[in-house]
Parts: sequence; C-alpha cells; structure tokens
Amino acid sequence: MSKKQLLRPHAENAFQHELEALAKIDDRHKPTGWKLSPWAVVTYLLGGKLDNGFEIEPKYFGHRRLIEVAVATLATDRALLLIGIPGTGKTWVSEHLAAAISGSSTLLVQGTAGMSEDSMRYGWNYAKLLSEGPSIDAITPSPIMNAMNKGQIARVEELTRIPSDVQDTLITLLSEKILPIPELGSEVQAQKGFNVIATANDRDKGVNDLSSALRRRFNTVVLPLPDSLEEEVKIVKTRVEKIGINLELPVDAAPIKEIKRLVTIFRELREGKTADGRTKLKSPSSTLSTAEAISVINSGQALAAHFGDGSLKAHDLAAGITGAIVKDPLQDKNIWDEYLETVVKERKDWKDLYRACKDLI
Repeated sequence: MSKKQLLRPHAENAFQHELEALAKIDDRHKPTGWKLSPWAVVTYLLGGKLDNGFEIEPKYFGHRRLIEVAVATLATDRALLLIGIPGTGKTWVSEHLAAAISGSSTLLVQGTAGMSEDSMRYGWNYAKLLSEGPSIDAITPSPIMNAMNKGQIARVEELTRIPSDVQDTLITLLSEKILPIPELGSEVQAQKGFNVIATANDRDKGVNDLSSALRRRFNTVVLPLPDSLEEEVKIVKTRVEKIGINLELPVDAAPIKEIKRLVTIFRELREGKTADGRTKLKSPSSTLSTAEAISVINSGQALAAHFGDGSLKAHDLAAGITGAIVKDPLQDKNIWDEYLETVVKERKDWKDLYRACKDLI
C-alpha cells in the first residue's frame, strides 16, 4: 500500500524528507546506533531552518529544555518516562523521538489492563513449539525483544495501565539490559542504541502506580499543558491543518477565530476562572486537553465540509464542544450550562456560539 493511501503514516515515513535533510548536514557526534546526533534530534522535534536553507517543521511546541533533557536521557543507559495529563503530546513526542533516533517508531507495546508478560518479553509459535520443542525459532519476539536485538528504541504506551507485576518485567531489561529466556537457558543482550521510552498519565482512573524499583530505572520528564492561549492556539492550528490534509478536508476550513474561541473555553474551564481572572468557574470532570480541542475542530471541519458551506462556524463546533465537556450527564451538564449563561452569553460576538450550544442542552 502506498503512503498516499495510508490514513496515518508512521513519523519516519511522513517526515522522511526532513530526516534525510538533517542526516546530510549532521556532522556532530552520534551515539552508537543513532541515525542522528542529539542536536539533530532536538532540531527535528522543535523545528528550525538549517544552514542550507531547508526548513524543519516543528513537531512539539514547548520548552526546549524539556526536549533536550529527554534526548540526553536516551543517550545514556537510562530509560525515559514521559508524564503528563492526556493530550499533552506524550505519544506524539515518543513517536518522533524513536523515528529520529532509530529510524523506526513501530517497536510499540500498547499498555492495557489485561496484558500479560508475553507482550513485554516474548511468546511462542505453538505449532513450532509442539513439532520442534523449545527453540529460538519457536519464539515470537515482543517489540522490546526486537528493539534489544536491533539496538533501537522501544516504546511502551500507557505504562500505568499495565498491571504492576507485568510492569516489573521491565526492571531486569532496564537495569541489566538483558532478557532472560529460562526455557532455553539463554538470554538476549541488548545492542548499543537500545532504550525504552514509556508514557503515562496521572489522571486515568484505575492507574497502577509504578514500583519504586521501576521508577528508579527511568528519568522522568513532565510534559505540561501550553503556557499561553496563543501557544495553544498555534498548536491546535498546526495539528488541525496536518490532520485535515490526510482527511481531505479544505485547507482553510477552520478560521483562527473559531479555534481561539474553542481554546479559550477549554482553558477557562480547565483553570477554573475566566481569562481576566474576574470570574471563578467550576471545572468539569473532563480533561479538556489540547488533543481534545484538535478533535473538536476536526469534527467541526467535517460537518462544515460535508453538510455546510465548507467554512467552520459556531453550529459546527457546538456538538463537539458539548460532547468534550459533558462527560458526566448530571454534574458536567450543569457546569457547562452555568458557563454558557455567565460567560459565553455576555461576550461580544459570541451570541452565535451561545445559541448553538444552548440548542443542544
């Protein structure tokens, strides 16, 4: 299947031209097994213009030092743990770090509440196991085992959703850099370049806390929500444009005015006060993250493109906003209704959004 047919290409494919451009001019020291130097990896994540005039698109908008610390961690023997509330870009950063360092972001373990140790270690091809007995050929390697063999970055998503006893499977992998295979009396030793990037959030219900022994194996970087309204609007606009291209939506379907109104609503409800600080607000149970804002805009774009005049308007946004905010039909509904009456209704040029949202309550 060609890249044009893919709904979401892997980072190393979608940004192959940027990675190749950086590799051509990257004359700095590269740790063994790395495709790019730490400087080039940071440039790839944060963007900038190269000496030859080539423009690298920013993948992450935020504090440069956080990305530098993350990259420096991966250049050591310490694993990296990215923590933040949902929607702060943990998975996005993890994917692009792996793509830039290893040239592949696909060695991924998706954490779930019901996963077993096999997902972290290895499983067995039972047909071969029954016919030939235990052997290397009968092993089905996990993404982490493949990463150890290839000297690449493995990714573990939603680490705190994984049961504690399965989490602790990582302790030997991260401290000794070996994966024992007791059935064969052997082990896999990690090649240089191997490391692990894990992500976790601390607002997910049913979180399994990390043991102190496992936490010590990670350097932790906390990814915060955007500092300012302008920064968050820029992030939403950039991601919406990128996703819109893949979804074949009109390039200019989302006016900056609508993005700014949505982000303002999310930030005020998140922070429990209006932007001017004069009115205290109740916060809903939902996280109202930047990722959710992007999702609301994309949904509104689709409505505008397929059932409107192609330009995003208040009534296209209303359903998405209400759905993102009202997770608890009792508590959140009252909070949203109160915000509409005390804030949205009183704002100049927000009457259209007020009416559109009220029609859905």
